[in-house]
Amino acid sequence: MRWSAGWYGSAGPERRPADGRAVPGLREVWTCGWPEARVRAVGEGPVALAVIGECGADDAQLRDALPVVQARGWRALTRWPGSYLVIARSGETLAVIGDLAGQHPVHYRTNAAGTWWSTAASALAALDGAPVDVTALAAHLAFGQPDVLAERSLFRDVQRVPGGHLLLVGPDGVAVERYEPAAYVPVELREQAPVVRAALAEAVAARIDDRPVSADLAGLDSTTLACLAAQRGPVAAVTFADERLRDDDLAFAGRTAATVPGLAHHRVPGAPGTVYYAGLDDLPGLPMTDAPNAYAVTASIKRAVLDTVAGNTPGPGVHFTGAAGDAVLSAPSSYLADLLRERRHRRAWQHALGHARLRHTSSFAVLSRARPASRVDLAGAWWQTSAELRRPARDWIPQAQRPLAWTPLLASADWMAPDVRGLLADAVDEAAGVLSDAPARLSDWSDRQDLARVGANTAGWRALALAGHGIELAAPFLDNEVIRACLAVGADERGAPGQYKPLLDAAFTGTGVLPGFVLARTTKGGFNALAYAGLRENATVLRELLGPSSYLAALGLLTEQPVADALARAATGQPTAQGALHLVVAAEVWLRQLADAPVRWWEEVSGRVAAV
Repeated sequence: MRWSAGWYGSAGPERRPADGRAVPGLREVWTCGWPEARVRAVGEGPVALAVIGECGADDAQLRDALPVVQARGWRALTRWPGSYLVIARSGETLAVIGDLAGQHPVHYRTNAAGTWWSTAASALAALDGAPVDVTALAAHLAFGQPDVLAERSLFRDVQRVPGGHLLLVGPDGVAVERYEPAAYVPVELREQAPVVRAALAEAVAARIDDRPVSADLAGLDSTTLACLAAQRGPVAAVTFADERLRDDDLAFAGRTAATVPGLAHHRVPGAPGTVYYAGLDDLPGLPMTDAPNAYAVTASIKRAVLDTVAGNTPGPGVHFTGAAGDAVLSAPSSYLADLLRERRHRRAWQHALGHARLRHTSSFAVLSRARPASRVDLAGAWWQTSAELRRPARDWIPQAQRPLAWTPLLASADWMAPDVRGLLADAVDEAAGVLSDAPARLSDWSDRQDLARVGANTAGWRALALAGHGIELAAPFLDNEVIRACLAVGADERGAPGQYKPLLDAAFTGTGVLPGFVLARTTKGGFNALAYAGLRENATVLRELLGPSSYLAALGLLTEQPVADALARAATGQPTAQGALHLVVAAEVWLRQLADAPVRWWEEVSGRVAAV
């Protein structure tokens, strides 16, 4: 696993990261697993700056930023293209700044001697064997929104820096400060379209050097990145084309590759084993990640894609994926609650008519689903959620049939033991009581939470690509500047029902980057067929994972019967809580990996192993 860590204290630390490499100019800061080209530092002593990851700033730009560091203009250090961690020293103050999407998370723990910080919570937990925080893991499973419990990590006594915040460490102690506004000042879609186009082009360019380039070529988002990359050189474009999917991704990909110079198209055929949940009987074959990761469930599909990339490029390179395109270029219909709250009734009615046509229902039903969320703010919604957790578990119905909510309870919340639900309810009550600077719009909150979830999961896909193939995964839609450019457009414009991804269309129509037929596309591929096939074909393994020997069950995070019922429904092809099953399987895999495959995280400064 790639990670970074640092120590701030009056005396030097007794240990350091095992096999860590010191970052020049920054005392007691190390990286592990990062190639030298992705770790750059300027300055030393009282003013120093380091960026770790894919950063589009050149060395001269980094040096020019040293006065910004001295002036503590922290947010300006996050505005270069790419995805990276920032470590900056101004006098006696150290700032550690992660990205907006959680691909470079920041955690910390403090004692009387000083403060350790790291991008890996697991490493900080290993300092003294801190156990998993059951309540925090319950929140991960119940909500899928990383910032509900804000500064609680998945390990006891390890703190987390929430999204849009940075860590400041100095002689007076530790502080967590917001550097990103909770919501952006809205900009009209047509005005913002060129900004979005420029941000995406710079994000792609920041990854392209002398490495071979490949890209997914499937939906609108990945196709956009593939075409931008092809403007700069040859691209091995790959499409996963299992016959069970029955979508039109392959047809559009072939037509795109025949139209856009530089795209060499390769089909990734499906196979009996390229389904969800395949390979879970071989957990050592999955890379360790710092948190439960969705790609543990789809690893066989991703490996098939990466095998095709490796077979059609001269060596390990950079692979572009459209992950998070949906989260920034469009918006779910939950923005209707914001329109109702703001008394924009005419616009709410017009949009409800469009959403109703798409869903084959009535506009009254669409607005009725949105209305409860329009009558409460985030804190009030959390108090409602805690009250619901204290009631008996609900019978399962699809999430789309429940009212919209700021923090929806997933089916996995109903699979927990009552005492764990109670602990989680207490934690949510406490979070609501101290909540400050919360966004006023549901869409602003949910947009950020969706990005944080996708970002954390993409980190797992990246680990899979590196461990098995040495390929660097690039997800430009998760870059800070792309997020800022896209989310400045209101959700009611990005998610308007009359056009599929209108922001992308406005950004690229008439530019020659994307063929017109791509921008005119209104369909989107899906993996439901492979999810249900995997549930059926791997039912025995799943029953063993989530049965009496389950680590989640031992913690009270799972009760056997409702999960068995969900698996039984899936085996017969009936609708089931796919998202919840996905979450709990990933969490079970992670817990077993923690127990069965300990990592050597630390060594004593003298070289003796101090912690694993």
